[in-house]
Amino acid sequence: MRIAEELRFLILAAQREGNRVLAQALKPLGVTPSQAEVLRLLQDRQPLTLNGLGALLVCESGSSPSRLVDRLTTTGLIDRLPADHDRRQVRLTLTPEGARIATRIAEIEDELYDRLDTAGAGSDTGEVICFLHRFVDGLPAGRALAHRKETGA
Repeated sequence: MRIAEELRFLILAAQREGNRVLAQALKPLGVTPSQAEVLRLLQDRQPLTLNGLGALLVCESGSSPSRLVDRLTTTGLIDRLPADHDRRQVRLTLTPEGARIATRIAEIEDELYDRLDTAGAGSDTGEVICFLHRFVDGLPAGRALAHRKETGA
């Protein structure tokens, strides 16, 4: 197996296992990892427009995460309100229940990050992070991640 091939499959395996662990922890809350990302972004940055939210999402490509927002609106976790300056746009905000769930999601994420910190202890994770940034630079998920870092979420 080539080193690049092994790296590819290690990244895929780590992503799948991380997503599996996160999905299992989120299951009692009734949200998926993608929905959790939306709720956390709104917790940190609300109100957001649909396009503004789409520009920050790593879990989904595209600039309009309508399906995710529709589902979260239907379940009573997000409110869609007309924007003050342009009624054609909507502002997305968390409902009180959405805010409660987002706080619990943050706790679950912290537990996952502690696990990752433990797994990376004693190794040079900075080099790995630099490599992965170079790999995703200019790609949609890389741009979304860069935008989130630039704007502080």
